[in-house]
Amino acid sequence: MKFVDEARVKVQAGNGGRGCVSFRREKFVPFGGPDGGDGGHGGSVTFRAREGINTLVDFRVERTFRAENGEPGGGRDMSGRGGKDTLVMVPVGTIVRDTETGEVLGDLAQADMELLVARGGKGGYGNQKFKSSKNRSPRQFGPGLPGEQRTLELELKVIADVGLLGLPNAGKSTLISAVSAARPKIADYPFTTLYPNLGVISVSDQRSFVMADIPGLIEGAADGAGLGIRFLKHLQRTRVLLHLVDIAPTDPSADPVRDAISIVGELGKFSEDLLAKPRWLVLNKSDLLPPEEAVAKAVSIAVALKYRGPAFLISGATHAGTRDLTEAVMRFLETSEAPAQGNLQLPVVQERKAKAPARKKTVKARKRPAARRSARAKPKKKAGASSKSRVTRSKAVRRKK
Repeated sequence: MKFVDEARVKVQAGNGGRGCVSFRREKFVPFGGPDGGDGGHGGSVTFRAREGINTLVDFRVERTFRAENGEPGGGRDMSGRGGKDTLVMVPVGTIVRDTETGEVLGDLAQADMELLVARGGKGGYGNQKFKSSKNRSPRQFGPGLPGEQRTLELELKVIADVGLLGLPNAGKSTLISAVSAARPKIADYPFTTLYPNLGVISVSDQRSFVMADIPGLIEGAADGAGLGIRFLKHLQRTRVLLHLVDIAPTDPSADPVRDAISIVGELGKFSEDLLAKPRWLVLNKSDLLPPEEAVAKAVSIAVALKYRGPAFLISGATHAGTRDLTEAVMRFLETSEAPAQGNLQLPVVQERKAKAPARKKTVKARKRPAARRSARAKPKKKAGASSKSRVTRSKAVRRKK
């Protein structure tokens, strides 16, 4: 089955039927009046999320979905039949977006969710609706409204609890086949996984989760190298990411630490929200090295990455350590509390407390004492004081006289 996660379709709702112009004609009823019925409403187009569909490949063949038109009204107050609605089944996790406006109409993230994407037109009124005291014999009618017509973009983001992240040939497909019934293509060359695979991992009775395996990333994926980052959107709904690192690469020039850092960089270029998700370190292919050497190599990689979360040493080929990993993931999904460490014990690194910055000595400026006035210094005369004194003296002399 071909995996398709993007498609473009056209939806056309039904038009409303026109109203009828009719008059009652019966024996002994000379003035029966209008009796034209209304037209039927047009059918609508609705999307419904359905389990069991994992691709949008069907929408590459059938691209147009129409609903029936409403029938016109008839005489004797008979309304027209409404058009049938069209129900379109889409995979769970489909995002519906209007092509012209870019508006997201809905996200069908749960099974049996429905989304009305095109509403049918309303039926027109018959001439009986236009009857009044002034217009006893109306000949007006409603033509019926047209149904909505849209071009939609469908985007599928798979629903999974856990996502696998890593380079090509890191062992992601081997791991998902070891812990679930999924059977993805496995080979000894890169990019054997060309589309996401889902697997249901059953930990115990009534305890299970869904794991998603996407094609591997390489350095420069954000710029289109390899398969690019177009499949990273399928990890946006996950709750935890498992970053798989090959501790025994076949290429002697490969550096697991450098490759892991490059993958995290590509993750950040795609989405900051995806980079902020909980990400656990899973060191794979422990069966290719002696036990002590595998543990030492895994610890050295984790220390070089300055990793502080839970780390797991596993082998997808021999299933070693996979039980510890799945049980830890199940507990995290149930309690939302990440374990302090995995089955690989990392050395405890005591973080140095940052020293408080030394306080700068501030020198207070000395206040200079105000200049003392000498005892001999006389206060300055205010402007205009002499003229006022002369005026007052002259007035006093006049009064004496």
